Amino acid sequence: MIERAHVLVCGGTGCTSGNSKLIHEELEKELKANGLENEIRVIMTGCFGLCSKGPIVVVYPDGAFYTQVKPEDVKEIVTEHLLKGRQVERLLHAEKESDGTMKSINDTDFYKSQKRVVLRNCGVIDPENIDEYLAYDGYKAYEKAVTQMTPQQVIDEIKKSGLRGRGGAGFSTGMKWQFTHDAPGKEKYVACNADEGDPGAFMDRSLLEGDPHAVIEAMMIAGYAVGAEHGVIYVRAEYPIAVHRLEVAIAQAHEYGILGDNAMGLGHKFDLELRLGAGAFVCGEETALLNSAEGKRGEPRQRPPFPAVKGLFGKPTLINNVETYGNITQIILNGAEWFASMGTEKSKGTKVFALGGKIVNTGLVEIPMGTTLRTIIEDIGGGCPNGKKFKAAQTGGPSGGCIPASLIDTPIDYDNLMAIGSMMGSGGLIVMDEDNCMVDIAKFFLEFTVDESCGKCTPCRIGNKRLLEMLDKVTKGEATLEDLDRMEELCHYIKDNSLCGLGQTAPNPVLSTLRYFRDEYEAHCNGKCPAGVCKALVSYKVDPDKCIGCTICARNCPVSAISGSVKQPHTIDPKKCIKCGVCAQKCPKGAISK
Repeated sequence: MIERAHVLVCGGTGCTSGNSKLIHEELEKELKANGLENEIRVIMTGCFGLCSKGPIVVVYPDGAFYTQVKPEDVKEIVTEHLLKGRQVERLLHAEKESDGTMKSINDTDFYKSQKRVVLRNCGVIDPENIDEYLAYDGYKAYEKAVTQMTPQQVIDEIKKSGLRGRGGAGFSTGMKWQFTHDAPGKEKYVACNADEGDPGAFMDRSLLEGDPHAVIEAMMIAGYAVGAEHGVIYVRAEYPIAVHRLEVAIAQAHEYGILGDNAMGLGHKFDLELRLGAGAFVCGEETALLNSAEGKRGEPRQRPPFPAVKGLFGKPTLINNVETYGNITQIILNGAEWFASMGTEKSKGTKVFALGGKIVNTGLVEIPMGTTLRTIIEDIGGGCPNGKKFKAAQTGGPSGGCIPASLIDTPIDYDNLMAIGSMMGSGGLIVMDEDNCMVDIAKFFLEFTVDESCGKCTPCRIGNKRLLEMLDKVTKGEATLEDLDRMEELCHYIKDNSLCGLGQTAPNPVLSTLRYFRDEYEAHCNGKCPAGVCKALVSYKVDPDKCIGCTICARNCPVSAISGSVKQPHTIDPKKCIKCGVCAQKCPKGAISK
């Protein structure tokens, strides 16, 4: 039976946490109550991308884009829209054309500058239904590769596309495949790095949740190309929805004869298994991932030999991350020239970013390489909320650097980011406004990497700890200008001598903030935090001309640091004050400042 309408409900982690699963259940219940269960189909999809507006519900063929939907809104959507044909305007994403009509989804500010290649099926298909993936040309790329191309021709196509690894360093994907193909030995492996651990990053998770078969098919193509019959997806256990959907997808692929001894009946053997990680950030480094997948301690190996020569269980192993695999099927189906037509000369295709921090439209975006940071921040992201000024953007997570507002017109690609002291990383993009202290930001990311260091090599284990101690002195106003020079020297030592990428890139947030925001470091050395963030350098004062003696501040102070009589100006005891800021937040007259 062909339904007259489809109702798509976002089933990504963000919307699920906002009760989208309950919305789905309520829709099924209301449709049945109104006798519409055979006319309208409800589909749980992957992430639509516009996470700040979730939970999201989209009705087709109308294209009605409902945002911030609650379970109690379901009855109105069913009775008004699905029964009477009248869209519920109060829930529609409020962007209008000049004539007053609502914009279509693709024409909204958030989507119009995007190019969805990796995310093409996310928010479109039911990720737990293999038939829907097949309906969108699923597994045709694998069929084409095996029946029309030799393994070397597949590798050559990936080379010609210019695809670079989306996991961080940006190494040529085609060359990686070639090295594994050329490595001696009959037993080889294909691995998928789904150990996404950057603070604020959720690109890989969303792809696995929204289109798991795309990754499975890409790994099958990779297995055919390099001569591997077995694949391993290493995914962190903290991604329960992604893990569940991968398990469902693998089971369905077995049921349909797509995975197994005779994959799709085309004579190539390939099978997959999941390995769950315990959440160590260092296991995102490929050799640490291999150790963990083998059941060993998750710490990096000395290279060479590289995994392409000696990887999982000592066998040649191809490792790519989730987003890299997400491009493969489209390159095979549409050709290398099609893919290479997007992006810049040395950075082809698109890049997925998790947009977060001080930005109006937080969420998942996919843009052609070479798109400027301004387009991402202002056009797609909607700028900083509450009229605040954009100050900096952190790309590459703890391994990246901070890009100042003066470089907002920088085209985003691998080489441009490296040139300005940052890096692409896996794709986290954290936005900061004028209220952020850049010294505090550097300290936050360094605390993370110090905590996540495996401890195997001294430069990372000891060097980053000493660097954090020096940075802590700065935030307390106890450092000197000479300390800043020593910090910079230590950063370069750690970068040059650490064993793996975690240690080699850990100082990047410190180096980039020293480079672009040195005035803030110097201000801290002089006992001032310009943003008023570092508690040791902040004090709260009561303006006696504004204070009405209402006692609200005193009653809310957790340490009884505020004194004063009713209807008389109050005072704050700096020795007792813990600088939590509750008094300033609660004061109805704005009489307390820092």
